[in-house]
Amino acid sequence: MIEPPRRLLIAIPNWVGDVVLAGPALAALRRCFPAAQITFLMRRYVAEIVAGCGWHDAELFWKQRRLRRAIRAARFDAAILLTNSFRSALAVWMARVPRRIGYAREGRALLLTERLKPLRQDGQFVPSPMLDYYAALAAHVGGDVSDRRLRLGITPPQQQATAELQRHYGLADGRPYAVVNPGAAFGAAKCWLPERFAGVCDGVREKWGLTPVLVGAPGEVPLLRRIAALASPGAGAVCCDDPPTTLGSLKGLIRDAALLVCNDTGPRHYGNAFGVPTVTVFGSTIQEWTDTGYAGEIKLQARVECGPCMLRTCPIDHRCMTLISVAQVIDAAEQLLSLRDAAAARRGQLAVPS
Repeated sequence: MIEPPRRLLIAIPNWVGDVVLAGPALAALRRCFPAAQITFLMRRYVAEIVAGCGWHDAELFWKQRRLRRAIRAARFDAAILLTNSFRSALAVWMARVPRRIGYAREGRALLLTERLKPLRQDGQFVPSPMLDYYAALAAHVGGDVSDRRLRLGITPPQQQATAELQRHYGLADGRPYAVVNPGAAFGAAKCWLPERFAGVCDGVREKWGLTPVLVGAPGEVPLLRRIAALASPGAGAVCCDDPPTTLGSLKGLIRDAALLVCNDTGPRHYGNAFGVPTVTVFGSTIQEWTDTGYAGEIKLQARVECGPCMLRTCPIDHRCMTLISVAQVIDAAEQLLSLRDAAAARRGQLAVPS
């Protein structure tokens, strides 16, 4: 029988959404090895996402000086690679970590001591939930991943940063708001049209009195400002551009929102993790990769003969996005908010003494 690791290294995914999708596996590994010193190897910005979750004890970062020496000095008993890169396998092999566990892909099988095979058919990867993909790694070492709910933590500094944003943008008085996230790091093919996001800003204000709050990465600030300018003055769209949100402060901002409207992008999974009604507009990407079964989300995707193509930039007319209307998004939001209100009413009835 293999001894449980006392010092465990876990290489964390790079994309925001993938980090959140890995949460059930990471939580299972923490439960499975409560006495282990668990270290995450990740990009620096990922630390904001996993902060406050209680899944790890220490951190190492890609691109830090003498990384391989630091891995070797830590004398890890095992490394679990949630990443698929050759680089991550090479790093733990060169650091002489005894157990090296990951998927046999990207030409790295010989660098691993324990190999899982990804689902393929006729040589092609079969679209299947990344949540299950990560869970299989945790299960391989004895982790119980029967609880597949997404979850996130918020640290006190992150909560303070959220509160400061809410005060700065006039949202701290309990005013209900909808978060609108119109960008996507993957590429333009994932992004719905700016004028239609502006139409959603108008619609959520007119229909439910929600303040539309536009958020995005620093490089997306021009897009946020354009959408705010396209929205009607009556929408009162808030553009979080100065100061912008961070991956940490965005957690609380989405958690407190009445609604999230977004493309298929990382913060979409924040909505899932915090139980926020979420409308996601899909373009070029395949839904199955990021499916979680979250009942509080409606996913809109037009059926087109050329998609989903998984391209970063559309080479033709972006028809997968132009075929989705503002009315469809507002109707989806209405369904979700009605379900939320009905559930709240049922809870209220249950709370009334007989």
